[in-house]
Amino acid sequence: MIETSSLASGALLANEGGGGLHSTAASGAFSALWLVVGLPLLGAVLLLVGGKRTNPFGHILATALALGSFVVGVLMFVTMLDKSGPGRSVDQHLWTWAPVNEFQADIGLHLDQLSMVFVLLITGVGSLIHIYSIGYMAHDENRRRFFAYLNLFVAAMLLLVLANNYLLLYVGWEGVGLASYLLIGFWQHKPSAATAAKKAFIMNRVGDFGLAVAIFLMFTTFGTFSFEDVLGGSATASDGTMTAIGLMLLLAACGKSAQFPLQAWLGDAMEGPTPVSALIHAATMVTAGVYLITRSAEIFDASPDAQLAVTIVGAITVLFGAIVGCAKDDIKKALAASTMSQIGYMILAAGLGPIGYAFAIMHLVTHGFFKAGLFLGAGSVMHGMNDEVDMRRYGGLRKYMPITFVTFGLGYLAIIGFPLLSGFFSKDKIIEAAFAKGGTSGWILGAVTLLAAGLTAYYMTRVMLMTFFGKERWKEAPAGAPADWHEPHPHESPVSMTGPMILLAFGSVFAGGLFALNDSFVKWLTPVTGFSHGDLPMSEWAVTGMAIAMVALGTAVAYLQYARREVPSVAPAASPVTVAARRDLYQDAINEGLVMRPGQYLTRLLVWFDNKGVDGFVGGLAAFVGGTSARVRRVQTGFVRTYALSMFGGTLLVVACTLMARMA
Repeated sequence: MIETSSLASGALLANEGGGGLHSTAASGAFSALWLVVGLPLLGAVLLLVGGKRTNPFGHILATALALGSFVVGVLMFVTMLDKSGPGRSVDQHLWTWAPVNEFQADIGLHLDQLSMVFVLLITGVGSLIHIYSIGYMAHDENRRRFFAYLNLFVAAMLLLVLANNYLLLYVGWEGVGLASYLLIGFWQHKPSAATAAKKAFIMNRVGDFGLAVAIFLMFTTFGTFSFEDVLGGSATASDGTMTAIGLMLLLAACGKSAQFPLQAWLGDAMEGPTPVSALIHAATMVTAGVYLITRSAEIFDASPDAQLAVTIVGAITVLFGAIVGCAKDDIKKALAASTMSQIGYMILAAGLGPIGYAFAIMHLVTHGFFKAGLFLGAGSVMHGMNDEVDMRRYGGLRKYMPITFVTFGLGYLAIIGFPLLSGFFSKDKIIEAAFAKGGTSGWILGAVTLLAAGLTAYYMTRVMLMTFFGKERWKEAPAGAPADWHEPHPHESPVSMTGPMILLAFGSVFAGGLFALNDSFVKWLTPVTGFSHGDLPMSEWAVTGMAIAMVALGTAVAYLQYARREVPSVAPAASPVTVAARRDLYQDAINEGLVMRPGQYLTRLLVWFDNKGVDGFVGGLAAFVGGTSARVRRVQTGFVRTYALSMFGGTLLVVACTLMARMA
């Protein structure tokens, strides 16, 4: 049987007296809520406006303000723990943004159990990435500007998850897009980085169009943007309207979270500095779509068609990313493909409704720990390997970089779902929720999640073996190496880099178990997201056994291929399937053929029509008027005899016409 929590009188799904979006005004410790967004925003403004004068201390200031935001977030969390029921949901009205008749837009913040999770994740992991960046960017002459962009990114993401209405959420949504563009293209002297930034920006604009349309539909339907009124009124709107809003929100999520079919930008975004990869791909930007869908739960619950579309997108992407990750030799791009797949797990879970909302967010948080650790570990490897990213040029690094090896290894075990580590608890719950969907669709989704678990174990074991084990391939000069090539000297990173990696490793190991203990994480979120026990067609132990078996199979295949055999320094000729995976399953070629080329042809047609049609008509009309006036002007000769003759001829013509009329 399915046990579903009740709807709290038009608010979000709630139980045990949960408040949903029925909030109280900010008071006491909650009155400092605005500082969560304000501190990193202040840092961004000071560093950008202060310019080079802040170079000596800019990185320290930015890190301190990010940590300050985290401290305020912890204060909010402790205060929330002392509350119960509606007291855990609070609104803080800052000022009225645009009061124009019926159009009322406010700047206000909303804190509840869901947004609290994101506040702690964004500020906590974001602060560790700031600290890591102090060492990673130590020799970059533009380090102050980099930290300003980091602060801007964190502030925009916090505004996104704390906004109490969709219009303000859109401001944070666009702010995140701007900051990601600036960070991905930070090394803009590299053409590849500039191109990657533009690609990410443009593809995200497609998703942003969906969010804008959804907000327009909300206002025309409900006359407001506020979460409470929109979500509370979703049950009263027509099915068609709710489906349209849901699909537009899904389009927005596909752009920000790199989901099919808007996923092509994520791999190229690796051109940015490695801390950017960790910040964008682990804990923040790509999780925005999961937040949007979960926050809008009632909209999707009111539209089964939109909810089904979410599930399908997640199922496609979880396999898409896993397949691509199996063939990447660039360590950062392999991790980026992994992120795409793991976010696919979250989107799939969110599409399951109350069965999966809480588990989607649970996996989002655990993923934030181990994926941030993996990206920072990759950056540590690059730091010791002269910025080399090709894993075929690695090998045997574990004895040169022991801390990086251990922390990266724990993240690896967590992401593949090794028993009792974080990913084991969160990912297995999504697999169970997929089977609990029921019917044929449940079996299909369950099979997809199990297959993706096996592929995850394969490609992550491949990354681990090629990087830290086997022959030290970096001692050999690569083919076509320049005359000044010199052998790398791998070494451990400074404590400013290894410290955050160690802390994230603790999260990779223990976070999932703490969340699963007494179902504490699910109970925490249920007042906001609701929760249902689906009809699982088998025991939980059976699902766990199948998941572990798939992980073991994927690990064994990778071991036989990359540990029992020598890894060549140059990728060998591959099968058509491997070639397709190396080329991202031709996603760029497909986008070019279906969108870019037709868009070019359409643009050329419109330009031709503008030149020949619009401009031709306007130019022709002007030429006609000008030619006619030139010819008529010749009649005006200036001679009196000519005018007299014309008058006489005209008189004769009038007289002749009059006589003919009388005779008729």
